[in-house]
Amino acid sequence: MARRRLTHEGTLVLDSEGLSKLLSDHEPVVALVAEGRKRGMEVVTSALPIIEAVPARTDQARLRWLLSGLRIAQVGDEEARAASSMLIAAGLHGHKYAIDAAVAELALRQQRPVVLLTSDVDDMTKLCGDRIRLIAV
Repeated sequence: MARRRLTHEGTLVLDSEGLSKLLSDHEPVVALVAEGRKRGMEVVTSALPIIEAVPARTDQARLRWLLSGLRIAQVGDEEARAASSMLIAAGLHGHKYAIDAAVAELALRQQRPVVLLTSDVDDMTKLCGDRIRLIAV
């Protein structure tokens, strides 16, 4: 597999699938995160993907260690309202898109350039447009 290049500095955002694959040591995601860190990118995720991405049998000590290397962004009412507005603007609604919207809202307010590792490229494109770089994982 060809190695995908990330830009210098900025922010690398993980959605639920990106976090899940990092947790399961999925080689391409681990390599992208390592390359991002090497280039000075901050690695961040929303608090919500942790709920969705972590299987019940996950080793909790390993999970704590992995999360300690990420910035975990909280979702308060301001962020929730902004994510809800994004859903409406994109013509999306419902629980299927709720966490995606929270992650997209987070990505859009990070230091540029922003790269988002996601399994939902179509949905994230609807939510973020071309304002961030999406990499399918």
